[in-house]
Amino acid sequence: MTITETTTKTTGDLAAKAQRHLWGHFARHGADITPPIITRGEGTRIFDDKGNSYIDGLSGLFVVQVGHGREELAAAAAKQAQQLAFFPLWSYATPTAIELAERVANYAPGDLNRVFFTTGGGEAVESAWKLAKQFFKLTGKPGKHKVVSRSIAYHGTPQGALAITGIPAFKAPFEPLTPGGFRAPNTNFYRAPEPFAHDEKAFGRYCADRIAEAIEFEGPDTVAAVFLEPVQNAGGCFPPPPGYFERVREICGEYDVLLVSDEVICAYGRIGSMFACDDFGYVPDIITSAKGLTSGYSPLGAMIASDRLFEPFDDGKTVFGHGYTFGGHPVSAAVALANLDIFEREGINDHVKQNAPAFKATLEKLYDLPIVGDVRGEGFFYGIELVKDKATKETFDDDESERLLRGFLTPALWEAGLYCRADDRGDPVVQLAPPLISGQAEFDAIYDILHNVLSEAARRL
Repeated sequence: MTITETTTKTTGDLAAKAQRHLWGHFARHGADITPPIITRGEGTRIFDDKGNSYIDGLSGLFVVQVGHGREELAAAAAKQAQQLAFFPLWSYATPTAIELAERVANYAPGDLNRVFFTTGGGEAVESAWKLAKQFFKLTGKPGKHKVVSRSIAYHGTPQGALAITGIPAFKAPFEPLTPGGFRAPNTNFYRAPEPFAHDEKAFGRYCADRIAEAIEFEGPDTVAAVFLEPVQNAGGCFPPPPGYFERVREICGEYDVLLVSDEVICAYGRIGSMFACDDFGYVPDIITSAKGLTSGYSPLGAMIASDRLFEPFDDGKTVFGHGYTFGGHPVSAAVALANLDIFEREGINDHVKQNAPAFKATLEKLYDLPIVGDVRGEGFFYGIELVKDKATKETFDDDESERLLRGFLTPALWEAGLYCRADDRGDPVVQLAPPLISGQAEFDAIYDILHNVLSEAARRL
């Protein structure tokens, strides 16, 4: 049997096994759908089981900050596994969890000094809501349990986190959900209502004030927290208008409502700083994070809370009755420490800050295409909104979006050598979040593929 025949047989075997046994996440099945099989990564590229190479334009899933194939991260995992493969943080501690908690706390702003480890972002969000509820019960405000988040925002899939998520189609199959989730407008300036369409700061004030309105409507004595991403992911990378978070911080202080900065995507350099709240000049009460903490080399998430929120638990008897078997896993914590070493040694955050303007400028060249309505984002996190009519900003209906995104763009971009996300949780967008080690060569390659494929999409329309 030749090498080619062996490869083909192996590929066929994997595809058949995937179709028979693998239940993909957020994936369609049946109708002979077989997922692409990714076998390895190197730097900013990934490779499939047929040997094809692709630019990883999404860092896996906003995760692989320092790039694929980092031997020292694999070595850190192996070394820790040999020494202590597992022990829980249930009334015990491990050296790697302790060291990582201190390090993460030192990166965090203000007095966010308490780190509660999870295995992922949805769990971190779930933990934050539970902490908010118990904190207010312990401090004499037991009615405060509700949460305000933004329209179209994604905050995870556990029942509690899903109630905070603002995407109706994601929630409908699982209703009734945990009660208490309410919505305010997001910061999509491209589609701002007419009074604010030419004044970004006024639009930001308007959006922030709607949060105050929601708190008033529900009753300040019932609202525990506001959950906001620094740059909202779902809908296509909505950055905050100037002054937005300053006003939100004022509102939360006025009503004694906790401000939770959901940085599962935005933390660890994606926008430029370790925590994106620093990029936008606000100090939250809680930060939720995951993904880039280990660059994806091992699962780990973290909820980082202020000293004020920890104080009621610091009496020798009160317990936060919440936890995860693998939260703060010693191997994952070791990988995170090694990952943060790379950040510091290679100046990853400074690299993002220095190269973000070039990334933005390269993507903005796509404005010459009639199908590109908006290019928006921050750092290494951008969305490109697609429209039927550039002058009127007319979007696509559901059937057109289905044909455009899933029928054409997703396979065409993949076949052209780019892995990214074509998404219609709001209006149709293409999302990009390359590894933080990317530079102009990667930006140009991404642009070339996008320009060619989007040009063809425009012609088909």
